[in-house]
Amino acid sequence: MPLSLGAGAEAKVVAEPEAGLLKGFSLFSSPHSVMVIMKLGDELLQPFLEVIDFLGREHNLRVVVEPHVYEQFLRGRPGYPYAYTFTPSDKDRLAEYVDFVVCIGGDGVILHSSCLFKHSMPPVIAFNMGSMGFLTNHDFANFKRDLMDVIYGGQKLDSCTLLSLDSVNSMDEPGNSLGVMVTLRMRLVCEIWRKGGSGPEQSVEVLNEMVIDRGSSAFLTNIECYEKGRFIARVQADGIMLATPTGSTAYSVAAGGSMVHPNVPAILLTPVCPHSLSFRPIILPDYAELELRIPSNARCTAWVCFDGRSRQVVNFVLRRVALSLRPKLSSPSRFSRRDEKNIILLSNE
Repeated sequence: MPLSLGAGAEAKVVAEPEAGLLKGFSLFSSPHSVMVIMKLGDELLQPFLEVIDFLGREHNLRVVVEPHVYEQFLRGRPGYPYAYTFTPSDKDRLAEYVDFVVCIGGDGVILHSSCLFKHSMPPVIAFNMGSMGFLTNHDFANFKRDLMDVIYGGQKLDSCTLLSLDSVNSMDEPGNSLGVMVTLRMRLVCEIWRKGGSGPEQSVEVLNEMVIDRGSSAFLTNIECYEKGRFIARVQADGIMLATPTGSTAYSVAAGGSMVHPNVPAILLTPVCPHSLSFRPIILPDYAELELRIPSNARCTAWVCFDGRSRQVVNFVLRRVALSLRPKLSSPSRFSRRDEKNIILLSNE
């Protein structure tokens, strides 16, 4: 069944002003739509059907699923009138339909959800049923309780106030009326600029990292690094990556980069097997705007990929990378999550 645009729920985030860290999250109004994403294949079909049935049948939510899932498992199947899907033309406005996202699988499912939402990103709650579980920290055995916390959280919060950990963890029925704990995960905005062009040719947001490498070439790649137009270094290496704190535990740490707490606003610049004794991984502040250029005298072209996707050849291309804007949380405030470009990941801690 195709989607129709409806009113979305407003969200509230409670922060600790001194540190700017998120502590509590709740929906001001009841959610209307939820997107459920599962790992590829039919291995998790039964848990997937349990979740959508709980959300759609028991709590009267519109359940949005991906087109290939709808066609393969739900179209023509009786008993799922609450299931909807979307067309390619709806993809850019997907955040206007969805109030929060449920991921079933491993970390790859969260990366996939980040790819689906190009700009505004709804809150994500993830259940670990995959091979990697750095981000998917919810136990599927408790999925009904955890989802009720999201749906009914904040029903007793008339205004934004600072919440202590003890008050957030206090439970009322149905669900936790004082909200749930969250972690804000930053994304990198990567713009591709063709040499001589007047604007970006392509813009991609990544949750883990952007990687430029030499591909199958026998030569090392040469990449010039700039920060706001100021030359930093020329890197001769197998490649170079720009990672978020979330991505610091992925490819970056395997290449020798540091592990960074997700609440630290930073960009990681990590070379891959550099042919140099002086250039080593660097942690830059979140306001840095980096440019990676393939010089005209490079011995080979380079390849680029974003969160392991959209791998493509680049030649003489300027790349501008910066963190998505953080929500302004110097004091507790109400905001619409449709203006949020990063990911609010619901935690069970």
